[in-house]
Amino acid sequence: MGVTSKKVTGTDETTTFDHGRVEVVHVGDFTMRKNTFEPGWRWSEHVRPLAKTETCQVHHVGYLLSGRLGVRTTDGEEAEIGPGEAYEILPDHDGWVIGDEAVNSIEFSGS
Repeated sequence: MGVTSKKVTGTDETTTFDHGRVEVVHVGDFTMRKNTFEPGWRWSEHVRPLAKTETCQVHHVGYLLSGRLGVRTTDGEEAEIGPGEAYEILPDHDGWVIGDEAVNSIEFSGS
């Protein structure tokens, strides 16, 4: 079939951690994630103990709905992503919320 749709009435899985939540919906061969990171959230402090890796190893492709997200790669590149921006972040990075507004984003990945 050439079209796959799914009424989203909830999530297929939800992961919560201190200062954050990731809600996952699977559609066909793709995964969509709604990320919510509260002020004070930092990947290296709040997710690294769960991931058990030194840096985030996920390849992120998404769209920032609200808040400001800081990112630093292991090679020292630093960026700030704001509302209305699409982004791609390669593995080997840290991320954090900038300021007092929660970061809300939607991310997409293939299977």
